[in-house]
Amino acid sequence: MEYVIVPMDRSHLEQIAALERECFADPWSYASLEEELYNPQASFIVAEDGEGGVLGYAGLTAVLDEGYIDNIAVEPAARRHGVASALLDVFCRFGQERLAFLTLEVRASNAAAIALYRKFGFEEAGRRRDYYQRPREDAIIMTREFGHGTAPADGPGAETTA
Repeated sequence: MEYVIVPMDRSHLEQIAALERECFADPWSYASLEEELYNPQASFIVAEDGEGGVLGYAGLTAVLDEGYIDNIAVEPAARRHGVASALLDVFCRFGQERLAFLTLEVRASNAAAIALYRKFGFEEAGRRRDYYQRPREDAIIMTREFGHGTAPADGPGAETTA
């Protein structure tokens, strides 16, 4: 499966909103996603096929030297083709250069996502009881710590290929 990682723009919003509805019980709305285009602390990236279709996307919010991964979602047909790994890799490389740590929440039952995050060096840092409501479930807080480095010329969202 061929794709390119690009910054999210307006042309992706409708597809990402549909992917949110398909993947999450409490999806982000189109309007919420659109707001992130203008959030200077946010970087949303997209795995785009050769025809402009969204195969997956990921969002990161960074404040000072702290990073929070908001969401990673991949179309069911594109799963197990490295799309989530490619998206996460962009944020981990950014974190390595600019952040003290990256953190995220994941459903306790989402074994595939937990395995992916562990593969990228994330460790369990805590638990949020009943964080998810539909269905009610705990969130595992996972964190990856970094040293401080020199900022690269290109940040998250710089174009890469996979």
